[in-house]
Amino acid sequence: MKITKLLFLFFFISAISFAQKSPKKQAEGQIQGVSIVIDYGSPSVKERVIWGKLVKYNKVWRAGANENTTFSFDKDVTIAGNTLPAGKYGFFIIPSEKGDWTIIFNNKNDAWGHFSYKQKNDILRVPISPKHTNTNQEQLTYSVHENSINFAWEKVEISIPITIK
Repeated sequence: MKITKLLFLFFFISAISFAQKSPKKQAEGQIQGVSIVIDYGSPSVKERVIWGKLVKYNKVWRAGANENTTFSFDKDVTIAGNTLPAGKYGFFIIPSEKGDWTIIFNNKNDAWGHFSYKQKNDILRVPISPKHTNTNQEQLTYSVHENSINFAWEKVEISIPITIK
């Protein structure tokens, strides 16, 4: 009987652990020999209004779900003319209803969401123009390309240009 209860408890905990609403994902790739790893929680739109409602305009957002989204670079990179040293960073976005959005690379890379975000820990802030599309990207996705890191969710895409010195 004890074994049955233990097995039931094990399967119950496993079901809860693996049935995440926003599954943990990872995007990996290389740009000019620099290894890049992005860890993030991938929420779905689920017929919700994302920009301006679920994700507030002009407020720091963790750029994913659950734990901080993190970007890791094994060598220095240049983003919009600014050097970002090799390392692992918390990644945040400040969306705007009109105009550029702000992308942020922050020293705090082990928090839960944006609740412990502090601007004083920012290593790099860059304005970036979002692309608004007619195609719905149901699940938040990051991808590494030849010279950029791309973000897509709902009807917004962001391309972060990466160059190597």
